Amino acid sequence: MEKKLYRIRKGRIIAGVCGGIARYFDIDPKLIRLLCVAFIAAFGSGLLVYIIFAIFVPKEPK
Repeated sequence: MEKKLYRIRKGRIIAGVCGGIARYFDIDPKLIRLLCVAFIAAFGSGLLVYIIFAIFVPKEPK
């Protein structure tokens, strides 16, 4: 079965991007969320990447 990246519907915080990335790589969502916050705080470009992912990555099917 082919893995696909989706934004999660259940357990999401803002748009479900970090949870979807964590599910895709099979790691803890808290780690991805911390990394996302760190990139936003350190570089500022993390927010732009998050917004792009929120727009273009589809929600997981029901």
